[in-house]
Amino acid sequence: QIQRALRSLSVPLERLHIMKGHMMEDMCKGLSRQTHAQAKVRMLPTYICSTPNGTEQGNFLVVELCQSQVRTLFVTLYGDGNMSPNMVYQIFNLPEGITQGKGEALFDFIAQCVSQFRAEIIRSDPGISEQRLPLGFVFPFTCRQTQLDKAELLSWSKGFNCNDVLGKDVVELLQSAINKQELCHVDVVALMNDTVGTMMTCSTEGRPCEVAMVADKGSNCCFMAEAYLVETTNETSGRMCVNTEWGCFGDDGTLDDIVTPYDECVDVESSNPGQKRFEKMVGTLYLGEIVRHALIGLTAEKAVFTETDIGVLREKGVFTMKNILDIVNNEEGTTEVKRILEDLGLQPSERDCGRVQQICRAVVGRAATLHATGLAAILSYMCQTRDMETLMVNVGMDGELYQGYPRFTEILLSVSRLLSPECMATLMPSRDGSGRGAAMVTAVALRLAALRREVNEVLAPLRLSRADLEKVQALMREEMERGLGKETNATASVRMLPTYVSHTPDGTERGDFLALDLGGTNFRVLVVRVTEEGISMASEIYVIPTPIMQGTGEALFDHIIDCIIDFQQKQSLVTDMLPLGFTFSFPCQQVGLDKALLLTWTKGFSASGCVGQDVVQLLRDAARRKQHLGMQVVALVNDTVGTMMACGYDDPKCEIGLIVGTGTNACYMEEMRNVGTVEGDQGRMCINMEWGAFGDNGCLDHLFTHFDKVVDESTINPGKQRFEKLISGMYLGEIVRQILMVMTEKQLLFQGKLSSKLQTRNIFQTKFLSTIEVNGLALRQIQAILNELEIEASFEDSVLLREVCQTVSLRAAQLCAAGLAAVVEKMRENRGVDQLSVTVGVDGTLYKLHPCFSTNLQNTLKDLAPNCNVSFMLSEDGSGKGAALVAAVANRAAN
Repeated sequence: QIQRALRSLSVPLERLHIMKGHMMEDMCKGLSRQTHAQAKVRMLPTYICSTPNGTEQGNFLVVELCQSQVRTLFVTLYGDGNMSPNMVYQIFNLPEGITQGKGEALFDFIAQCVSQFRAEIIRSDPGISEQRLPLGFVFPFTCRQTQLDKAELLSWSKGFNCNDVLGKDVVELLQSAINKQELCHVDVVALMNDTVGTMMTCSTEGRPCEVAMVADKGSNCCFMAEAYLVETTNETSGRMCVNTEWGCFGDDGTLDDIVTPYDECVDVESSNPGQKRFEKMVGTLYLGEIVRHALIGLTAEKAVFTETDIGVLREKGVFTMKNILDIVNNEEGTTEVKRILEDLGLQPSERDCGRVQQICRAVVGRAATLHATGLAAILSYMCQTRDMETLMVNVGMDGELYQGYPRFTEILLSVSRLLSPECMATLMPSRDGSGRGAAMVTAVALRLAALRREVNEVLAPLRLSRADLEKVQALMREEMERGLGKETNATASVRMLPTYVSHTPDGTERGDFLALDLGGTNFRVLVVRVTEEGISMASEIYVIPTPIMQGTGEALFDHIIDCIIDFQQKQSLVTDMLPLGFTFSFPCQQVGLDKALLLTWTKGFSASGCVGQDVVQLLRDAARRKQHLGMQVVALVNDTVGTMMACGYDDPKCEIGLIVGTGTNACYMEEMRNVGTVEGDQGRMCINMEWGAFGDNGCLDHLFTHFDKVVDESTINPGKQRFEKLISGMYLGEIVRQILMVMTEKQLLFQGKLSSKLQTRNIFQTKFLSTIEVNGLALRQIQAILNELEIEASFEDSVLLREVCQTVSLRAAQLCAAGLAAVVEKMRENRGVDQLSVTVGVDGTLYKLHPCFSTNLQNTLKDLAPNCNVSFMLSEDGSGKGAALVAAVANRAAN
């Protein structure tokens, strides 16, 4: 019978693995907005988003509600790494019956303790009387927190059952009681439970502590979770401490197969049968009861106490946790066991003493093992959600079982290591209970509030209101009108260049078309085959050697024709006279669909005899010199127009093109009657806005921040392309770098240490923004980017860096949306419709690769232009396929 009882109290390793899996599943349930209500592991957010960094300083009050006492503390922090806080405390015993009486009486008593304690402190240091004292409140009961200083009581436990408190905000109740005491200088800043207090206490040892476990009358654990996984809050950045409230684990039956008959008896006799099943197997409030029922059961089976009356064991609570600890910690025979049992009124034999000792060890050993399994679930969860191969973490420890049972630590570490071999936990004893931790929570809250004020001050100029965006939209509309006007075009910052593209594809285009895409040191030649089945393409990339880029125009265009001939030979197209669309990504003045004068070379080109000339004619002249008759240049296209045309083939409603990549631009189909720079009023024409220069006339100066001005001044074209410099990928990384430097100088980042790399222009690439802003990206990956820049970053630095990136990219998307809103609203008014449905063809790495840009752009556009139903379509190869389709549409129109 004894062996059977001991086996029932021993849980096999494979069963512990299953239990760990169940707990991890329940943790995920508790964090999910959809399943939170059904989860037994409650996973309550605490709104504590940072552990101490050692710079906290000031005076703090703490009040801690304990089992039978109120503990008050006065803590002074010196900003010295928190290694030597000064602490004074006073303990007040709770009056009899107050834990079962009115809630108001309990909180009034706590406030009186605070008042009396503060008066004592002032007597020893009168200067404190006028100081505002922030107060941290340790309240060891299950609450639903919605802010650090707002918490609704969900349930009482540990013998408390005051009426009129459930469902109420306990911080408000305490603050009201404090106000009644006329303590106008005391503000309740933070509420936490004892587990969170333990974690924060252990975080003051110079090493961050991210997990805490209290193995006491009740049992609980908390840990720093990735904030985006805590779906019951709106926090998405950084980490947040989550209070697991794991005592209710197993209330759904998942522990039924390891629950013993003794556990069943304890549960039935408890004040809450069927609830807190896990806690009743591990909490010191219940372990004595489990032993008592085991001894009653074994006596009935005549395995113990065969020669003595056990009537005393039928009395609830007679076998205490102190009895158990005295028994299990005695390694020298059974003399001490005999004394304890005789003190209880039993007459044990030598054999009885040995067996009672075995049962006690089995009960506390199981409690330690189950604690280890819970810890293993938390450690594995942290490791997985941080995307780490191994996790090393400090675990703050407190509680009667941890402190009183020497083997607890050994069992906890060995079992958790067996269950989670990828995790290495270091246990840190809490030296001052949770009081010091409560002061730390309060101090950290005040430090973060001060940091937040300063960060907001730096970022405020980059945060645009709806009114700001409406103003940008109105200014863009004004500049568009000026750009379209014959008289005002020359002075408009938005050039509104006619492209002579009058139609978008209608789906009837057929045939083979060539495209030439020239925009840099490499260029492409393509053949695009348009059939009833759809579009197929073949292409080849050719290089332009530097001597040809910087030689004569004849040599450059001869080289291009040689490459086209080579391509047509490879594709067996030499005998065909194919229409060619020419994407030429250099500044031009277009005077016809197939006629454009080069205004200036860029991107390292300087071929002579080209500026001021018609580039289409230069290409035709080269073809004539080479006697190449296999092509006919029918259209010169800008890449934005090509993007619109490429999408227009698949969606006839696509009448806008947008590029948001290294640069930015837009085009759209305008009514000919509004295009004052071209003769004729019939039909429509695609207008290449060249909106990157919007604001070059000073109309956007009110939006330019200090950071934008510094970036602009360091470019090759200061004062030019001002709108583009707020939006496009070429500049966003540099704007972020400028902000990081200012924040570091203000001691808000990187402990005020500027790395030499961060002071290097353009070192912070825009692709870093895309990586950093990926939702759920483990913060260690952000730290890896910062390591590349030789920056030592704390966890908080990583969170703040993400916020800076989000602010800069959101502004870029919002400004882009404001420009687009002006375009779609103009089109809607042009067409005299209440509701416009239109598609935007989009290209560019920023739009395509940034995780939030497209969503932010679309949401802002919907807000600014509610009467326009705008769809977005990603372009595939606007400069190649799009150019060929312009040729195809021109060919269709000519035929």
